[in-house]
Amino acid sequence: MKKIILLLIGLTLSSQSYAQSVDYREKAAKLVAKMTLEEKASLCSGETAWSTKAIARLGIPSIFMTDGPHGLRKAEGFDFTNSVPATCFPTASALASSWNPALAQKMGEALAVESQANDVQILLGPGVNMKRSPLGGRNFEYFSEDPILAGTIATAYINGVQSQGVGTSMKHFAANSQETERMSNSSNVDERTLNEIYFPAFEMAVKNAQPWTVMCSYNRLNGVYASESPYLLNDVLKKQWGFKGFVVSDWGAVNERAAGVDAGLGLEMPASGGFNDKKIVDAVKKGTLSEARLNEIVIDVLAVTLKAKDSHKKGIVVDKIKHNELARQVSSECIVLLKNDNAILPLKSSLKKIAIVGDFGKNPRYQGAGSSQVRPTQILNALTELQKLAKGTQFSFSTGYNTAGETNDAQIAEAVQNAKNAELVIVFAGLPDSYESEGYDRNNLDMPAGHNKLIAEVAKANANIVVVLMNGAAVSMPWKNDVTAIVEAYLGGQAGGGAIADVLTGKVNPSGKLSETFPARLEDTPTAMDFPSRDGNAIYGEGVFIGYRYYDKKKIEPNFPFGYGLSYTTFDYSDITANTTSAKDSDEITIAVKVKNTGKVAGKEVVQLYVHEQESEVARPENELKHFEKVSLLPGEEKTVSFKLTSRDFAYYNTKSHDWVIKSGKFDVLVGSSSRNLPLKQTIDIQSTKPVKVVFTRESLFKEFKKAPNSVAIYAQIVQSFTGSTKKAETEDEKKAAAFFEAMLADMPINKFMLLSGGKFTEESLEAILKAVNQN
Repeated sequence: MKKIILLLIGLTLSSQSYAQSVDYREKAAKLVAKMTLEEKASLCSGETAWSTKAIARLGIPSIFMTDGPHGLRKAEGFDFTNSVPATCFPTASALASSWNPALAQKMGEALAVESQANDVQILLGPGVNMKRSPLGGRNFEYFSEDPILAGTIATAYINGVQSQGVGTSMKHFAANSQETERMSNSSNVDERTLNEIYFPAFEMAVKNAQPWTVMCSYNRLNGVYASESPYLLNDVLKKQWGFKGFVVSDWGAVNERAAGVDAGLGLEMPASGGFNDKKIVDAVKKGTLSEARLNEIVIDVLAVTLKAKDSHKKGIVVDKIKHNELARQVSSECIVLLKNDNAILPLKSSLKKIAIVGDFGKNPRYQGAGSSQVRPTQILNALTELQKLAKGTQFSFSTGYNTAGETNDAQIAEAVQNAKNAELVIVFAGLPDSYESEGYDRNNLDMPAGHNKLIAEVAKANANIVVVLMNGAAVSMPWKNDVTAIVEAYLGGQAGGGAIADVLTGKVNPSGKLSETFPARLEDTPTAMDFPSRDGNAIYGEGVFIGYRYYDKKKIEPNFPFGYGLSYTTFDYSDITANTTSAKDSDEITIAVKVKNTGKVAGKEVVQLYVHEQESEVARPENELKHFEKVSLLPGEEKTVSFKLTSRDFAYYNTKSHDWVIKSGKFDVLVGSSSRNLPLKQTIDIQSTKPVKVVFTRESLFKEFKKAPNSVAIYAQIVQSFTGSTKKAETEDEKKAAAFFEAMLADMPINKFMLLSGGKFTEESLEAILKAVNQN
């Protein structure tokens, strides 16, 4: 038996090392050279809903890909209910709230093991789109409203999956922020906002994890379908970021197939029955698509296909019990303690009678609806798990509402009586399946009226109320001030009920932090005026101000801020230091802080670092998350946490130079426990050494010429050409007149000077100035 196990291990290691050593692009290129045009085109679409085409005569295999981000959903066709049993882990909104990349990587490894056991080569995830609005129907599948948090967790997840020889498909690229009209709607986003908000999570994962595939989104971006956008798929993904894999369409996202190939779309899914393969062949024959470009795309697809097949490990057996335990561990670290008045939690061992109210206590909502639905190997509910952990306590149960979230007088009366007979009440509430799903967006922030009414009535009957929420995104809380404690459990996967019991009883000290802002009202959100858009165009008018960036800038108090979460212990921050307080933009800056557990139990704290520019030349958020680290501390223990900051941490995206730039000046580095609790500050004076390369045109504004490398001479030349005078302002009146002149004309395009100068500023003057300013 031992020899067989060693042999299997040897085969596994052998296949892994072989897959890592082979140059699959070279191998793919040799195969493509032997293909007919029709064979090349055939590899650009799937064979079935989930598999690619094989070419037997060349030994080209078929590979299988399937959902989902938080658990394997291998099914036949589109019957989502008939998939293989698999471990259902917490959804992305929960996972990001752990703020623990190591845990995300561990979960990724487990997902890959289950994929290998079921002969799946590519797992369709993770989803890293930004949460532009809390109403996004698919928000439970996305990590955060912040790109640094989303990108960090995504990178760890991808590295975990791919370390076990299974590919990932990071999605949905790009600016896929709403489900309404998702297959036709255009996300209209300016260049700066794309690069500062909607691209960075993808960029971080591509550069640090190299997902085998990237899935393009359904929507258009600025009028062009993502599936045929050269800007997205070639210029940004391939050229700027160095993506080495292939792009796969979201299922049914293809518009014009030949245009997609030319733009960089490798694989169309699902199968189109050869319909679009013929379009590719016809385009090559007509000369509207070059065969050389088709070859490049097919090589991309084939290289990953060969690698994926070689990386498959036979004989893998999933330890379902071990994976369920991991799912419970992950879920427990994702839970966020939002309120804990009078230290009512963890539950005291002296409690003899606890009332459990709400159907979710017995029948938990543990995942979202849509293509990511997993058929779990088992489901743990909080009531049963609490009874196991608190054996000296009597638990009574009232259902409170039905599966749709509706309640009636009888259910309310029963719950109220149950509450009156108990020392403490735990109410389970949240969002039913029908409230959030792929395919449509939420109508409002509210939980079902039945859930809210249940909480309100029970709170009148007992002063000790703990509310446990099961939901995939932020909800409003009209009862917030009427309850003693609030626990955000999100959609915690199949073991979420056990994780809730672990946290409530104190077996696990909660350490989750919100990965999104919980607003008090829908009217407070950055997209309140127009989300979801229904006229075919989503105008991203809030720009870079999404999530906490918006609430901070508008000075709006949310229910709970981004990065917020309580613990059963307390932490103290002190002694922030920097290796320098004056640096060039090319220097690496090290920031160190001390964090101490000042309570009586061990706990984990998420140390968050934000950057604030004191005087900016463009509208920038008050503070932006740049780094974070989760640390474990015993009672009384103190640790030093260090962060290394680079130029990107201080830069903004300049649309004139199409690059990241830093304006010389002072920046505050702020450290603390949430976006609204940053007690430590260190100011750094940054000197920019990288000149901003701006091409001046006829439409450039007068004031912009002050930023030219030879600005003094150029500015004087413009004024002289306009006024016809070389005299320098000397008297106070002359200086005032000059200042007034500059102020009046500051926002005027330079070519307009010809119209207003009375013939002094000529076409020749303009051309001479542009030539002089652009030669540097």
